[in-house]
Amino acid sequence: MRTRVKICGFTRVEDAVCAAQLGVDAIGLVFYPPSPRHVGIEQAVEIVKALPAFVTVVALFVDEQESRIREVLAQVPVDCLQFHGDESADACRLYGKRYMKALRMQDGIDIPGLALQYHDAAGLLLDAYHPGAKGGTGSRFDWNRIPKHCQLPIVLAGGLDENNARQAVQTVRPYAVDISSGVEVEKGVKGALKMAAFIREVNEGDRILL
Repeated sequence: MRTRVKICGFTRVEDAVCAAQLGVDAIGLVFYPPSPRHVGIEQAVEIVKALPAFVTVVALFVDEQESRIREVLAQVPVDCLQFHGDESADACRLYGKRYMKALRMQDGIDIPGLALQYHDAAGLLLDAYHPGAKGGTGSRFDWNRIPKHCQLPIVLAGGLDENNARQAVQTVRPYAVDISSGVEVEKGVKGALKMAAFIREVNEGDRILL
């Protein structure tokens, strides 16, 4: 199976178009005001309008009000939702959209139990835990904590970059990998060479596994 690649936190049209040309499967748009990668609705619309066909658009929210999420969905063509806070399964299901639930890998987390709780999710995104941040920290967690079998697709995030992408694919064998700060030249600005190198290393990890 080919490992899918999502790059998250785009703030510029040209970076998202470059990622699509490099072969990324999905782009992430962050609708979380405290994040340095936060985008407004008009900015998001311009990014999505510039994308070619077959690139999935993922909208990321963190404990957001339902009214705000519906406002975004009314104006931005979004394919999938990503909930990165403490949202309940019922809250994730309100919008009639495919969704991913992000889990921060703090001590004692019960991934099989949460997979049952969010059983209709399109995937579980596993990210590093940091008490003062909701993701995008560039920190890695111990991949050995990931169950070998999970009823939902696993999306691996947290501290990924071109130097460990191949190892991540070979060790975890996730359905997808998700990267943000690891391909940036500054916060919110993606580097073409970094994105290309990361995608190349993911693909090389897949090739070795064949």
